[in-house]
Amino acid sequence: MTFTKKMMTATAALALTAGAAFADAHAMNPMVGGAEMSVEKNIVENAVNSADHTTLVAAVQAAGLVETLSGEGPFTVFAPTNAAFDRLEAGTVEMLLKPENKDTLAKILTCHVVGKAVMAEALQGMINDDGGEHPVPTLGGCVLQASYADDKMKLVDENGNAAFVTIADVKQSNGVIHVIDGVMLPKQ
Repeated sequence: MTFTKKMMTATAALALTAGAAFADAHAMNPMVGGAEMSVEKNIVENAVNSADHTTLVAAVQAAGLVETLSGEGPFTVFAPTNAAFDRLEAGTVEMLLKPENKDTLAKILTCHVVGKAVMAEALQGMINDDGGEHPVPTLGGCVLQASYADDKMKLVDENGNAAFVTIADVKQSNGVIHVIDGVMLPKQ
């Protein structure tokens, strides 16, 4: 076989391997809210496609955080579902979405964001290394306590409110989303 033919064969094999890896990355990203989550899209671009996160998207827009969460990152977002927001006291979401409450809303939302990409396996390792509970400092200044209960990752905010990760490791171009079933609140 000539050198050129060997190079073409090697290049074709590399292209097939890269293509398979790319396809595997897409196949491994879980669906969220009935929508495919593309690893090529950022956190906001993917969230707007999830039927389970319309309240979160509206809140991110009202808080003026679209540009931030579309930015380079990396970020980890613990993303509450619509059902999580529905569990708040009646009228809370509507009140928070008002322009005069933008700062409060931004504080609440950034208590769901970590300034680096943390996959579930890495966080589980930190929980194990710390004897079953690991503090997770957020960009909003809140510290969430991560642990495991009933084989599920559990987060507890500074008020004792708990949420479980229902879908982990949703890879984004600028980080990762972990879907949660509760809303984390700053210390009150």
